[in-house]
Amino acid sequence: MAVYDHARATVDIDILILSESLKSVTAIAKELGYTIRGMEMSFAKGAIEIRRVSKIHSTTGHVLSLDLLLVTPEIRSVWDTREETEWEGGHLSVVSRHGLIALKQFRGSGRDMDDIAALKEDIGDATN
Repeated sequence: MAVYDHARATVDIDILILSESLKSVTAIAKELGYTIRGMEMSFAKGAIEIRRVSKIHSTTGHVLSLDLLLVTPEIRSVWDTREETEWEGGHLSVVSRHGLIALKQFRGSGRDMDDIAALKEDIGDATN
């Protein structure tokens, strides 16, 4: 959401990855201190598969988590429609607004519904 100018406090960072990249991504995360493995999570009848890795921040003691969302057949179109963007001095590949809406619809929490409304408003503004 922050990439789309809707910053809010979150407890994790979501990263969409191909399933075959899981081993290499978790190895990179481990090098960065993410050594605490969470339980495997699955929801929306397996459409969303998450592997969580966390670390404890050395100075604040806060738990920082990376949620690795595996690309499943149900969300392949989200992966295929990601976009390249410049953000905070770096270059990122990010989920498109439409892709983010699709992901949030799988969960459908109150916060997700608010996020979807904001993203749809942005899309409407962009077409005017």
